[in-house]
This record gives sequence, C-alpha cells and structure tokens, in this order.
Amino acid sequence: MEAMALSFSFSFSFSFSFISPVRTLTVLSIKSSVSSETLVKPHASTSSTPSISTLSVAPSDSGAKPFKIARKDAIDGVRTSMDLESALHRAEGLLQVEDYNIILRYFGESKKWSQVNQLFEWMQKHDAFNFASYSSYFKYMGLSRDPIKALKVYDCIKDEDIKQNVSVCNSVLGCLVRNGRSETALKLFDQMKSNCLKPDLVTYSTLLTGCSKLKDGYEKAMEILKELKNSNLGMDSVIYGTLLSICASNNLIQEAELYFEEMKNEGHRPNLFHYSSLLNVYANDRNYTKADVLIKDMKSQGIPPNKVILTTLLKVYARGGLFEKSKELLSELETLGYAKDEIPYAILMDSLAKQDKIWEAQILFNEMNEKGIKSDGYAYSIMISAFCRKGLVQEAKKLAKEFEAKYAKYDNVVILNTLLRAYCNNGDMESVMQMLRKMDETNISPDWNTFHILIKFFSRQKLYPLVYKTIEDMNSKGHQLNEELCTRMIIQLGKNGFASEAFSVYNMLRYSKRNISKSLHEIVLNILVSAGLLKDAYLIMKDFSELISDRSMEKFLNSFIKSGNINSINDVLKAYHRSKKKINPEIFSKAITRYMEKKEKKELLLHLLQWMTGQAYSLDATTRNLLLKNAHIFGNKQIIAEILSKQQVALRKSKLKTEARKQVNK
Repeated sequence: MEAMALSFSFSFSFSFSFISPVRTLTVLSIKSSVSSETLVKPHASTSSTPSISTLSVAPSDSGAKPFKIARKDAIDGVRTSMDLESALHRAEGLLQVEDYNIILRYFGESKKWSQVNQLFEWMQKHDAFNFASYSSYFKYMGLSRDPIKALKVYDCIKDEDIKQNVSVCNSVLGCLVRNGRSETALKLFDQMKSNCLKPDLVTYSTLLTGCSKLKDGYEKAMEILKELKNSNLGMDSVIYGTLLSICASNNLIQEAELYFEEMKNEGHRPNLFHYSSLLNVYANDRNYTKADVLIKDMKSQGIPPNKVILTTLLKVYARGGLFEKSKELLSELETLGYAKDEIPYAILMDSLAKQDKIWEAQILFNEMNEKGIKSDGYAYSIMISAFCRKGLVQEAKKLAKEFEAKYAKYDNVVILNTLLRAYCNNGDMESVMQMLRKMDETNISPDWNTFHILIKFFSRQKLYPLVYKTIEDMNSKGHQLNEELCTRMIIQLGKNGFASEAFSVYNMLRYSKRNISKSLHEIVLNILVSAGLLKDAYLIMKDFSELISDRSMEKFLNSFIKSGNINSINDVLKAYHRSKKKINPEIFSKAITRYMEKKEKKELLLHLLQWMTGQAYSLDATTRNLLLKNAHIFGNKQIIAEILSKQQVALRKSKLKTEARKQVNK
C-alpha cells in the first residue's frame, strides 16, 4: 500500500468553478498546494463581500431616502447582531428578498456557516427567497462541505420554476462535485433532465469536472461530451480545459493532444491552464521530450511560464529521472522566488525516494530546512514514508517526533496518517494511541488509509478485538473494504477464537455490493464449523453449496447432524440433497439416532423417513432394526414397517432406472 504522503501525488489538478451570473475561470484544486495564484483572470471579480451600496432602493425622491437609510440600518443590524433571530424579527417588514440575499452572501463569504443555515431557514419560513437565494445557499453548502444538507433542501423545493432553474441546478450539482459526490451529481442530473431542465455550458462543465474524480471518469465524460455536442451549445475553452484535466487524471496522452489541437483549430487560444494540464499528462508519462516542446510552443505564443508551469515541468523532469536537470530547474525556481514553500523540494524528494535514492532525498530535505522553507508537513510526510518503505523504522519515528515537536499542528489527514504509520511500523502503541486522540481532538476524520494502517497494526499486535472494531468502523463510515486485507483478517480472527467476528467481517464484504472470491465462502464455512457456529455455517452452505468442496460440505453435515439444532436437521439434509450431493447412509443413521434419543421429536423423524422414500434413500440394516424395535413410540408399529418397505421398493426402482440409463448410453 502506498504511503500516506505519496497519496499526495503532486498532480496539479484543476477544475473550473462558476459563480452565477458571471462565469469565471478559477482554480478549484491544486493538490500540490502551489500557491493560490490564479492561472486565468476571472471575467469578473467574485471575491469581494457584497456591499450595502449595491442595494436596490426606492426612487430617489426625498420621501424614499429615510426608507433607504432604514433598510441599510436593518441590513447592518442583522449582519452584526449576536442574536440573529431577534435581529430578523426587528427587521421584518423592512427587508426585501434582495436584502436577505445580500446578508446571506455576507455570512457565506465570511464562512459563518451556522448563520447561513439559520438565515436561509428564516427566508424559507417567511417566503422571502428567489432562485438566487437557492443558488447562493447551495454554493455555501459546498464550501462548508455539507452536500447532504444541500441535497435535502433541493429535494424539498416545491416551486418547480426554482427547482428547474439552471442556475439553481448548476449550484447544487457544483456543491456535490466539489465534495466528491460526482456519482450522485450524475444521477441527480438525469432526474433534472427528466423534469425538463435545459442544461447550459456551466452544467456540462461542472459535470465534466466531476468525471475527473471518478475511476471510469473518461468514459462518463465521453457520454456527457456526446450529449453536449448534440445540444448544439458548442464548446468553449473552459470545456476543453476540463477535458484536458480529465485526460491528465487518466494518463491519456494521445486523447489530450487531440483535444489540445482541436481547441486551437476551433479558434480557442490556449492559456496557462491548458498548457499546465497537458504538461501534467506528460509528467504522468515521464515524457520530458514532449514537455520541452510544449514549453517552447507556449513561449512562442507569448505566454511566459509562471510558477505553476515551472513546478509542473520540475515534476516531469523528476519523474523522468533527470535529477541533474531537476536540480537546475529548482535553482531557477529559487532565483525567481517560486520556491518559498516546500512543494518544489517535495516533488524532487518524492521522485528521488521512489527511485531508491533515499539519502539524496534526505540531503535535499536537510537543505530545505536549513533555508527555512515554509512547510505544511508534506516534505516530512514524504521522508517518513520513504523510511517506512525501506524498513528504517527508527529513522521514520525520529522524524515523526521531530515534526510533532516543531509544528505541533494536525490539520491534514495525510500528515497524520504518515506519522501514524511511522509509529505503527515501530510498534509504538503509546504514540499510536496519542495520534488517534489528536485526530479526535482536531476533528479530523480518518480516511481509507487510516483504517488500513490501524487494521494491520492491531493484527501484528494480536489485538484481534481492535482489528474487528476497526473494520466495523471503517464499514460503517462508508469506506470500501479491501477484500484481500479482510480475507487475511477473517482467517486470523478464526484461528484465534473470534469466529463470530470473522463471520461479521465476511458479511460486511458480502453485502458491500461487490463480487467476492469464491473461495472465501468455504474458508468462512470451515471457520464456523470448527467453532461450532453451525447455524451460521448452514446459511453459507445453503446459499453457496456449488462453490464449496465435497470435503468441506461433508464435514459441515457431519458436525450439524451430531450437534446442530435438532429442529433444523431435516432442513439441512434437504439443502444438502438439493446441492446434488448424495447423502451417506451413515448420516441418516446418526440423524435417526438423535431423534430416537428425543422421543418428543417423533414427528420430525417420521417426516424424515417419508422424505427419504421420495428421494429413493434407504436405511442400513442396523438402523432399520433399531426403528422396528422402537416402533411402538409412534403408536402404530405398522407405520414404520410400511415406510421401510416402501423405501426398499423405491430403492429397487431407482437401481433399475440407473441400469436402464447405462444400457441406453452404451
């Protein structure tokens, strides 16, 4: 499994964000944290907090002025009030819908999420909203990472004109995409279209941005692109930029180059974002030759490379193993003032460490620290992970402790995972528990990697109840379970006396909407049989008998007949028979012996004997004599004699049919 720091791929992944009513080109995400500089200037400014001067007012006669001032005062009173509910009550009757929208945007831009929700609920309750209110609200739900709330609010919109307003739809789709709910966004888009939504370019661009975050993103993007072309809306530079970003995410060089050329042929001039996306494709392919050609082309168009471009080019060289050239470019970045943070150093350190040059990476790491370069912990994360991969657990732990002492901040799950792995690999339980407490204190939610680190650690420490609890927590929080890891844990749990927990993990995998290995059913069956959990084992045998070997099936059947629930013996025998496996006469003998020991179960015994007759099964001589000797318990001795006689007749007929079939086959 990749180290936590290496999940930080230094891939410059960009998205386009649109703010109604003006479409602006912005950077949504730069995973490598390359400053916040904007690659393309927005068409209009969107960063300023709404001003009261934008307030629409009554006609400019002298009588309107006092009302205008009163509205401004009311807006100020609501914005600054410590008791929002009371302030809204006082302003009721003065404020209009656009005034509430101004206050809503003020709270949103100020990141006062509780006030955003409280105000919007007030607006809904007092019917003081329009489509712009919903557009703004969904935007801020996206920024506050509450897509579930946004989805609930959207579903409850009763006004169909608002619900199908393209700006509102774009805003809620953007909220979902921003928060990693691209699949949900695509499904919601289908519902919107069925309700007569007329998508625009912003809609399609938002959905394409979401596709870049999906495993099958390119295929999904092609479906959306086909629909876009059929809509005759045309394609602009933003759409092409998003397509290039998707190609970069999927390492599709040829496709990216085709879109780049198509964009230029249609008269759209590439900007820094387009060049950066294509450069990322070359970085993923380690194709420094094409990267150099692209940089020359960009310069020939009069576009000087900025920090993002040069840092991405550094990634191309580093991944391509051109370390001397990488160091030269890093020096150039330092000269230009583009290496004031750790990212360029981290890119080069990462490639050096991955190509088994860990000590060169450490030298660069030390140089970075000596220069006082600002760090958010990613350089530490890379080096700690590199030490862990090489088995240098003491070095990894030392560096982790150094980071904690130096920065004492925990605002990133990637960094925390890296520290956690260092302590886990070193077997330092105290530090592991300390890191988990810090995650709780800082409200950082564990991710998929966190759970995997802990599961493996607890397993090595033979803390099997914690292994199970961690898998259970991982599943309950919606993370995809890894079948290979869970299978190993199921076997360990079973071997160490935790068969019930092993069965629970098996069920988590089974019901996680995925196909699991056929062999796993038999593994769990044998664990349950050995632990005497025969009722649970029966469920597996009944559902997956065709995937279980004869040996394991016979072992289960023998165990159940011997000590399973006596009331279920007949059902188990019938299920075994339905699996097209022949039941040994010795099994029937054991079952009947158990029934004879419990005379109150005579009806079950009688039912079994009658079923055997219909399936051409017969008893051995010893068991027949036992039944005849105790026939009085059935009240009528003749009943048993007749059943046994019928069994013999049925057996002879079955043998004759078998012989006849053999003759026909000859």
